[in-house]
This record gives sequence, structure tokens and C-alpha cells, in this order.
Amino acid sequence: MVQKYQSPVRVYKYPFELIMAAYERRFPTCPLIPMFVGSDTVNEFKSEDGAIHVIERRCKLDVDAPRLLKKIAGVDYVYFVQKNSLNSRERTLHIEAYNETFSNRVIINEHCCYTVHPENEDWTCFEQSASLDIKSFFGFESTVEKIAMKQYTSNIKKGKEIIEYYLRQLEEEGITFVPRWTPPSITPCSDTSLSSCKKQAASMAVVIPDAALKEGLSGDALSSPSAPEPVVGTPDDKLDADYIKRYLGDLTPLQESCLIRLRQWLQETHKGKIPKDEHILRFLRARDFNIDKAREIMCQSLTWRKQHQVDYILETWTPPQVLQDYYAGGWHHHDKDGRPLYVLRLGQMDTKGLVRALGEEALLRYVLSINEEGLRRCEENTKVFGRPISSWTCLVDLEGLNMRHLWRPGVKALLRIIEVVEANYPETLGRLLILRAPRVFPVLWTLVSPFIDDNTRRKFLIYAGNDYQGPGGLLDYIDKEIIPDFLSGECMCEVPEGGLVPKSLYRTAEELENEDLKLWTETIYQSASVFKGAPHEILIQIVDASSVITWDFDVCKGDIVFNIYHSKRSPQPAKKDSLGAHSITSPGGNNVQLIDKVWQLGRDYSMVESPLICKEGESVQGSHVTRWPGFYILQWKFHSMPACAASSLPRVDDVLASLQVSSHKCKVMYYTEVIGSEDFRGSMTSLESSHSGFSQLSAATTSSSQSHSSSMISRWRFC
Repeated sequence: MVQKYQSPVRVYKYPFELIMAAYERRFPTCPLIPMFVGSDTVNEFKSEDGAIHVIERRCKLDVDAPRLLKKIAGVDYVYFVQKNSLNSRERTLHIEAYNETFSNRVIINEHCCYTVHPENEDWTCFEQSASLDIKSFFGFESTVEKIAMKQYTSNIKKGKEIIEYYLRQLEEEGITFVPRWTPPSITPCSDTSLSSCKKQAASMAVVIPDAALKEGLSGDALSSPSAPEPVVGTPDDKLDADYIKRYLGDLTPLQESCLIRLRQWLQETHKGKIPKDEHILRFLRARDFNIDKAREIMCQSLTWRKQHQVDYILETWTPPQVLQDYYAGGWHHHDKDGRPLYVLRLGQMDTKGLVRALGEEALLRYVLSINEEGLRRCEENTKVFGRPISSWTCLVDLEGLNMRHLWRPGVKALLRIIEVVEANYPETLGRLLILRAPRVFPVLWTLVSPFIDDNTRRKFLIYAGNDYQGPGGLLDYIDKEIIPDFLSGECMCEVPEGGLVPKSLYRTAEELENEDLKLWTETIYQSASVFKGAPHEILIQIVDASSVITWDFDVCKGDIVFNIYHSKRSPQPAKKDSLGAHSITSPGGNNVQLIDKVWQLGRDYSMVESPLICKEGESVQGSHVTRWPGFYILQWKFHSMPACAASSLPRVDDVLASLQVSSHKCKVMYYTEVIGSEDFRGSMTSLESSHSGFSQLSAATTSSSQSHSSSMISRWRFC
């Protein structure tokens, strides 16, 4: 497995030239890096005007590895080749390094870049990326990987310290300023020497590496000779190390790298519409910084949020009056760590009455609104206290808890709420204080605890009776001034006292079922299943030419091909595939086919857009300006992996991709809308309409022209 590292942007508040003077003092050896034994210059080039300086060194490293491993490998030292390309004109230094020792067994590539800060020309930015790929190493691959990662991360931590050490050394020597490079006075070439000047210029163009000449080249990608060129990013696209420490907390170099790499993936696939950094970090922490696992659960959560419009719940949903009167919970100041404090008087709450009066889904939606409010309060407290606060504390008072609270439908609702919150709000609970736990509590805990993540369970502190008033109790976590009055504190708590819900507010099972269905299906999106040989199709009738068909869909499973067709005549009434040939039911979405098998493309209907292949996890938004009235068919079709043209053998990527699409089934979640041309603002470059709910979803979408009919399609991954 290839291990990758990507650093945040580290800022030195010193000019580029002074940083370069400090950097050069690291050679030929650096006492601050014990493993760096020495280096020899093997190649050097300097342009006539002094602007370009390329130097290649062979570096000797004494790797801290077990003596037995060194003996088996037959080496005492490891050699690396490092090439530094300094462009004084552009004020950039690009550093490329790769291993010379064991290069047929281990592949190590590193790219570093020093550039001028985009907003302050007297500051310098540094970025670093690397990859490690151990093909084989005498059966010690895992050991070598651990040693390499350990030593690399320790050297990363020292990087900034070393530069600052040499900066202090320069200051002690009285060197606090290094002038910028200026071009020498140009002497015109005489006629007799014109040809030699041209030859010299041509030779320079060949010798100077491309990396040293490119403007604004950043260090986002690996730098081996065959690696793609680093991607240039805007300053807003990147994370600053100081920002991470201030707003996200102290992270190890590898944790920083995981955050940056996952964030880059989201930027590339979401086109700027990405979650906040704190949100990304929560999912990484929930999966111990395993990027693949964190990406999977985060994308599932993003799709869930989008489908149920959770982002807008605080603005668009008002809790029923029953909840406001009888739900005994609310926000109450903050704990000693600055975390928002939520107080829940569960023992005083009539859970049976709330479920009978409101239903399970209304309670769930209310808990979601509480969590959304918690995220907002965390952001506010981060600004107020000047340190990162990403979770809240929950104080649960169980006085009054009895067997009535173990009513089965109520426990079922509680378990459902825990399941949804655990999946979509990981690492948001900083601490849970359970007070005055009665004898019946172990029964409830036995029912609930299996549904709670191990990391979350470790944050629980349980106090029986009045134990919370003693040493190690409530005063260790909450200031005396804000302890609620019902816990013998001095602060008046405005949390509702709960009480029994009047039976006159109870609703019948049928009413609750209809209400639950309405609440949880209040979404503009529809789901559909797509099978091999059974595409899903929807029909849109257009009366006025130049109308705009807009779409927004997520590919939740498998790969699909998206097509748009036009027909002058209406297809037969929609038929739902019985799926008998597949022996698969489709509870998560329907499957409708409109195009009759006897229809011929080009005679009965025509394609108005080029087919668009969409991979699993992608989200696509776009529009098509109709040219003719009639019937338009939007089709999602199963995408089969093409055979490799160059060989009869399938590619590894094709095999792996085909394994991921089990049972030849795909799932899409889609929304479509037709907008009149008079409501389509921004001509052909915007998806906004004056009355469209779709426009809110695509406010941050970037579009590009795709065809003669001015179709715009933008894509990113959500699932």
C-alpha cells in the first residue's frame, strides 16, 4: 500500500531571500538532524544572470533501524538524491528527492516548495508532499514502513525549528536582510556574436528544468520525474498550519496530512461545495484517521443531509408546541473547557406521552435540530474562547427515571435516534455526565449501550445518588456559578420541567404513521434503482421551446450513464420493471422504463446530449435548454466497464471496479425541474431561477458549456 503525506502551508514571517540563506546552512550536513550524515554535490547549474540555480546533491543518511535489519539488508547507510531548483526571479525553490538505495524494492518521492506568501511579499510559505511505496523488503515490509513513517514524521516536526535556528544564527552574525535578485545590466549582442548568444540561450533552455521555470508552481503533488505536475491552488484552497492549530487543535503531522488530503479530494470532486474543516476532522477522528473509512461514512452522511435538507432545519422547521412545553432539555451556558452545555432532565420527561402525541420522526427531527444548534454553538465558542471547540457536554439528570421510561416504543425511538446521531454527528459529544442514576438505570444502559460507539462510551461519567456533589464530581467539569438550581446550584435553569403530556394531545396510530411518513419523506428528491438491461427513465413534456430542464442527482451505488432524449410523440404509459429477471426487489427506489423496445434511435427519438458517464459517489447538477417542444426523456442506464482495447486481458482497475458493483444494481437519488426561459437568470451560465428550490442547492455550482444546445453540467461526489 502506498503511504502518502501532504503538509499544510507553513508560514515564515521572513522574506524569501532570508529564508534561503538560512536553508543553505543545512548543507553539507546539519547537526540538528542526527540521521543526516553528510552530502556531496554531484551536479550544479547556474544561469548567466544568476536567476536560476539548480544543484543536485547525494545525501547520506544513517537510518535508526534495528541492527539485525541493517545486517540483513547489507547496508549501513541509505542514500538519497536531492535536486534543488531555485528561481530567484520568481522567488521560488522547488526541492525534489528520491531514494537511490533499494530503489528497486522501495520507492520514496518527496517534493517541497518555498514560495512568497500570496498576501504579503515579505513572508514565505512552505509546503511538502511525499509518498512511500514498499514493493518488497526481505519479508520486513511492515517493519520498514513503520520505521520510515516514524522517522519521517519526526523530521517534519523539526523542519520549522531548523529554519528558525539558522535564522537566529544569521541574526547573531548581524545578517537580518538579504537583497532580492535584480537582473544585471543587459549588454546588446554584436552582429558577430548574435549567433553565439542564440546558441547559449537555446542551451540554457535545455539544461534548466521545467520545474524551475514555471510560474506559481505549488507543491501539491509528488515530484518524481514521471509524476504529474503539481496542481496550482489558490490560497483559499489550502490550510495554514497556524489556522489548524488555532481552529482545529493540535494534530500530528500525519493527522494534518489526512485532513488536507481528504479536504483536497472534496475540493476536486465537490467543486467548492465542501463541508467545514471541523466537520471533516470529526469524521476522520471517528475512524482513527483512516481516510478511506472516513470518506465513506462522510459521503453517506452528506447524501443523507442533502436528501432531508438537514442544513436548513434550523431555519425552516419549527418544533411543535408540545415539544417546546414538555421536552425537558435545553442549552445552558458552557463547561470549564468552553464546550456548550446541554441539560436533559430525562427523569422528568414523559417519553411515552411525547411519542404518543408526536411520533418517532418528530422527536428525531427535534434531536437533529438540537445537534445542528450544537454545531453552531461550537463555532461561536471557538471564536469567544480563542481555542478550538468542536464538541459539547451533555448533562443528563435521571431523577424520576422509572419503569415507565422503559416503554418499548419509547426505547425503540431512543435507539433510532442514537443510530442516526452516531452516523451523522460523530465526535460531537465531548463528555456525558449522567447524574442521580437510579436502580433501574442498569436496565436502560443494557438496552442502549450496544448501539453506542466505543469512543463515545468512554466519555460517559455516571454518578449514583448525590455522588456528583463529592470529589471528582460536577465541580470538576462545570463552574459553581452555572450549576443548575435543581442540582442544588446557584443558577436558574430555563430548561422546561417536563411533566406528563395530556392524553388529549395523543394521536391515533394511523395519524402518527401518516405524520411520520410525511415528515421523513418531505424531500424534493426521489430514489430509483438501475439494473443491467433495465434503465430508469422519467418523462418531461415541454410545451414552450427554450424552456430549461434542470437536474440534480447523486449516484449512490454503481456507475451509470446519463442520457437525454427527445421524441415528438409520447411514449406508452410508464411501466415499472417487475425485476423478475433479476430476482431482486427494490425497496430503496422504483425502476420505470419508457422507451419501447421497438423504438429506433434516430427514427422514433433522438439524443440531444452526449452520454455522460457518472461514477459511484458523484453528484451531478446541470441543465438543458430545449430547442423543440415535445417529450424529453431523462435516462439513467447501467454502465458496463469497457474491455481493454490494447489487450485481451482486463485491466486491474476494471476488475476491481466490476467487483464493487454487486448484482448489477445501481442506485440514484435525483431531482428535476423545468424552468421557463424568462425565469432562467444569468443567460446560459447559471442554474438559478427566481422561484426554484433547485437554485438553493446549486448556488455554489460551477457550470461549463457542454453542447450546441447550451447544456451545463457540473459534477462532484457526495455519496
